[in-house]
Amino acid sequence: MEGNAVLFILVLYPMIMAVAAYVMGRKGKEGGVKAAIAAGVIEFALVAGTVLLLGKADLYVPQVCGMGFRFTLEGFRCVYALTASFMWMMTLLFSKEYMAYGDHRDRYFFFQLMTLGAVMGVFLSADLFTTFVFFEIMSFTSYVWVAQEETKEALQAADTYLAVAVFGGLVLLMGLFLLYELLGTLDMSSLLLAAEECENKSGLYIAGICTLVGFGAKAGAFPLHIWLPKAHPVAPAPASALLSGILTKSGVFGILVVSCNIFLHDKPWGMLLFILGLLTMFLGALLAVFSVDLKRTLACSSMSQIGFILTGAGMQSVLEERGLAVGGTFLHMLNHSLIKLTLFMIAGVIVMNLHKLNLNDIQGYGRKKPFLKITFLAGALGIAGIPLFNGYVSKTLLHESIVEGRELFLELGNTTAAGFLHISEWIFLISGGMTLAYMTKLYVAIFVEENRSLMVQREFDRQEQYLLWRGKLAIGGSAVLLPVLGLFPNVITDRIANFSHGFFHFSGEVHKVSYFSTENLKGGFISIGIGIFIYIFILKFLTEGGRESRVYKDCWPRWLDLEYLVYRPLFLSILPFVFGVIFRIFDSLVDFVVLFLRKTVYRDRKIPHELSEGSVFTHSLGGFMDAVRSFKRRILKQPVPGHEVSYAHKLAMQREKIMETNTIIRRSLSFGLLLFYVGLVFTLIYLTWRSFFF
Repeated sequence: MEGNAVLFILVLYPMIMAVAAYVMGRKGKEGGVKAAIAAGVIEFALVAGTVLLLGKADLYVPQVCGMGFRFTLEGFRCVYALTASFMWMMTLLFSKEYMAYGDHRDRYFFFQLMTLGAVMGVFLSADLFTTFVFFEIMSFTSYVWVAQEETKEALQAADTYLAVAVFGGLVLLMGLFLLYELLGTLDMSSLLLAAEECENKSGLYIAGICTLVGFGAKAGAFPLHIWLPKAHPVAPAPASALLSGILTKSGVFGILVVSCNIFLHDKPWGMLLFILGLLTMFLGALLAVFSVDLKRTLACSSMSQIGFILTGAGMQSVLEERGLAVGGTFLHMLNHSLIKLTLFMIAGVIVMNLHKLNLNDIQGYGRKKPFLKITFLAGALGIAGIPLFNGYVSKTLLHESIVEGRELFLELGNTTAAGFLHISEWIFLISGGMTLAYMTKLYVAIFVEENRSLMVQREFDRQEQYLLWRGKLAIGGSAVLLPVLGLFPNVITDRIANFSHGFFHFSGEVHKVSYFSTENLKGGFISIGIGIFIYIFILKFLTEGGRESRVYKDCWPRWLDLEYLVYRPLFLSILPFVFGVIFRIFDSLVDFVVLFLRKTVYRDRKIPHELSEGSVFTHSLGGFMDAVRSFKRRILKQPVPGHEVSYAHKLAMQREKIMETNTIIRRSLSFGLLLFYVGLVFTLIYLTWRSFFF
């Protein structure tokens, strides 16, 4: 190893503890749970200590998978390593109570810790090869989260999740092959210079789009978002918090690496990301407005917030002065992670007490639960971008970057681009308004309205021991950060944003933003006004009954599910049929060519009769020997035995024995080669282990 080995410890420690926790869990009921929680706390302490003591470090682990692993620690990675380890610590604390009566607890905690190690590997990676390896490990370990409950819905969602992950991984790998061929490196610190010197720009675009598909699939960007609304409702709530808050950000991390190192000031690439962000943002919010399932609504909300982040990433490539876009992109990543950590754990409290998610079933559950009411309100206000909460800060920066881009294009006389950004600004504000509308719907349904059944409402109100102290610590400790980051944006939030400048290759000065000025509050209040309008005048069409007996309707057309409308017909029916027809044509063409050659150039030799046994050689030699024996008997006047066997048959039988012996030898050789292959695999594992530790 070359560099500071502590970076590799941050990756390997959770994976080692995953095995230890699983073994301890199999021996004792609580041993594995305690070991997993301790591992999460220690990992957070290790990351915090490393960040405080080192701040910056590099590590190269050679001879691993050919290219070796490269890790680095700097501002952006410091913040996200801390965020990931903090979120895992909190969800592990909450998981002890959430999984108390669940099945396969040992498996759940094993894959929790394995995924933590993979996520740390992604965010600490210093080259795209290392990113890819841990990205794929993360995809397969997190698959178990989705399938954890093993219900029909969970297994179907897990299949969708895995299909998108595998498809995205293959396309991503293709993109990395192309990048390595074009640039000669995958090292993130070398990509910027290599991309500037590359003359094959069209090849770079193809490679970039491949990586965008691969990373975008994990981020939940449109149109590869199909796994996200299905995986979250069926996964355990702590896992949903991590799927939404961290795993989607690993995809965003990959997109940002490509954007900031290969397409830093590339306007076409920036507009592609920006348009993709607008679609993801708006459609995610629209799906959330129509949803009547608590966790599905939060999942669609995650899709929408990823769209907000992608608009910021796009504006970074469009703008020369991109300080606002850099700060908004990074801070909204961080804010969304912390907000969804809080909201999904609260959803977990409702699930583990009621085992229901439909708003009509959980209506009125939190009316007399002030702790849940306050913490959920903090998350709702944060994600809706209400002033004095963290989401407002990052959304203000993103909004101002769009306004800045519009003014820049007006100065340059490009009215078309300026008009497009003006329309985009309104899509941004409307999407923010829809965020407020669907979060208000959730809050009112759970914490304000009464359940339609008076008896059920009384049971809800009498429930006092709905959460133990560990769960309250995890939820409260996460929720308290949301107003803190929003109340002091210039003192705290802007300084956190400064840590990301090196990662984004931003060296300019960022002018101080007056977040609570009339101009900046104007955009926020417009979005709030739109949200109030949507909630009062539009959402009423999605409900039935009056205020005291409101029923939430699921009005979203099921045929609009892209998985069943497009992807399954395309990949399971249309493409197999089309390629089946094509290959049948080629197969028939080959048969025609072979038949033509056999009838012309390679004309078949006529065979008078087929031999019943043996070959031509054994038949001819046996016939000759039979003739010699018959001639000898005539000369010597010897009698013919009654059951004499011909030499032709004897030679044919001997030939069969020889062929059977040869077959046995070949099979033995194949078996030996198989054993050699197994030995070779273990040898490679041993050599890899030696390269790690010696």
